Amino acid sequence: MALSSSDPVPTRPQFENALRLALDSIRAHKLRSFLTLLGIIIGVASVILVGAAIDGVGVYAEQSTSKAFGAESFIVARVAGAAMSRREFFDRLKHNKPISADDLRFVKSVAGQDVLYSPFRNHTSDIKRENQICEAANVTGVSADIVTIRDVGVSDGRFFTEQEERARLPVVVIGQTVRDTLFASSSSALGKPIFIEGIDFTVVGVLEKLGSAFGNDQDKMVYIPTGAFDRLYGAGLGFQFFARPRPDGGLSMQQALDETRVALRTRFHQRPGDTDKFDTLTPDAVRGFIDRVLGMVAAVVVPITCISLVVGGIVIMNIMLVSVTERTAEIGLRKSLGARRQDIMLQILIEAVTLAVVGGGLGVALGALLTMLIGRVISLPLHISAGYVLLSIGVSSVVGIVSGWYPAARAAKLDPVVALRAE
Repeated sequence: MALSSSDPVPTRPQFENALRLALDSIRAHKLRSFLTLLGIIIGVASVILVGAAIDGVGVYAEQSTSKAFGAESFIVARVAGAAMSRREFFDRLKHNKPISADDLRFVKSVAGQDVLYSPFRNHTSDIKRENQICEAANVTGVSADIVTIRDVGVSDGRFFTEQEERARLPVVVIGQTVRDTLFASSSSALGKPIFIEGIDFTVVGVLEKLGSAFGNDQDKMVYIPTGAFDRLYGAGLGFQFFARPRPDGGLSMQQALDETRVALRTRFHQRPGDTDKFDTLTPDAVRGFIDRVLGMVAAVVVPITCISLVVGGIVIMNIMLVSVTERTAEIGLRKSLGARRQDIMLQILIEAVTLAVVGGGLGVALGALLTMLIGRVISLPLHISAGYVLLSIGVSSVVGIVSGWYPAARAAKLDPVVALRAE
C-alpha cells in the first residue's frame, strides 16, 4: 500500500526515528541480517569484478596497441584489418595488389619529404650462439627509420644506422628474451656474434623489454636491415610497411595517411571512386574494434551478473515478510498508540533499503579486494571504474526499495485490533 496524497510528508525527526528502529531491528538479528546481505554482497562484488576485468582488458589492449604501433604510426599492406571473416580476407586478397619494394620507393619519392616509411617483413627462425639456441624467434627486416616510426626503445647499445642498412651489413638488434636465452646474465651482448639461418650477425643493440601482448612474447624478436633480410629470405612477393608523419613536418597522422593513399593509388593507376587496392590500419581502428568488442561483452555479461542482485532482492523481500509476521503484535501496539500508516511503512522500507545499501557497500569492498588480488596473480591491469561502482550501488538501492515495498505496504495495512490478537 503506497502512501496516499493525504498523508503528510515524513519530517526529519520521523525519518531519523524510523532509521533508528530499522537499525535496532537489524542489530537484534545479526546472523539473519548477514545471511540476508550475502546475496547483495556477492552480486555487487561480481559486478565490480566483471567491470574491472572488462576495463582492465581495455587498458591492456590500449597498452599493447601503443607498443605495436607507436604514437602516430599506421600500417599499409595488401591485407590488413582489426578483424575480418575468412571470406572477407580472401575477397581482399583477390582484389588487392601485393606491395613491392618498387611501390614503396615510388611512395617515398612522392611523399617521403613529409612522411617516414619503413618496410616491415617477418620470418620465424631459430637463432643460435655457440651451444645456445632461441627457438622460433621473430626475425624482422626494417629500415633504420623504424626507431622513430614505432617509438622503438633501445636499453643497451644502439639501433643500426641508415649507412649500415644501405650497405646490407649483418648487424642485429635483439629483444630481451633473445638476449637472456643466448647470453649469460652477467655478460654484455654488444659486439658479439649470433647466427640467423647460419649467417653471422653482430649484435649492436638490445631492445627495451616489452612483455607479452595477447599471449605473444614481444621480446622474442630481432631487427635486421631490410637488405640483410632479403639476402636471407629473398625479396618475396610483397610486404607491409609502417609509416608516420615526420616529427618536424607539421602533418597529422590522418594527413600522412591521406598522402600515402594518394601516392599508392597513383602507383596502381586507380581512378577516382575506385576502391583502394590495398589496406591501411591505424591505432584508432584497432582501439575502436576492441572497444566495440568489449562493449558487446559488457552489454551481455553485466546484465547477467546483475541477476544475482535481483536474487538478493528476493531474499530481502522474504526476510522482511518474515520480519513483519514476527512483529505483528508490535506493529498493532504502535498503531493503537497513534502510529500512522506512513510511520510503519517507512520503518519497514528503511530497514530493507538499509540492508541493501549496507550489502552494496560491503560488496564494493569485497569486489575491490578481489580485483586487487586477482590483478596481482594474473598481472593484468584490472581497473575499477566509478561507473560500475555507481551501477552496483544504484541497482542494490533500487532492489532494496522494490523488495521492501510490498512487506512495508502489508505491515501498514494491518488492523491494530487483529494485530494485537496475533500475540
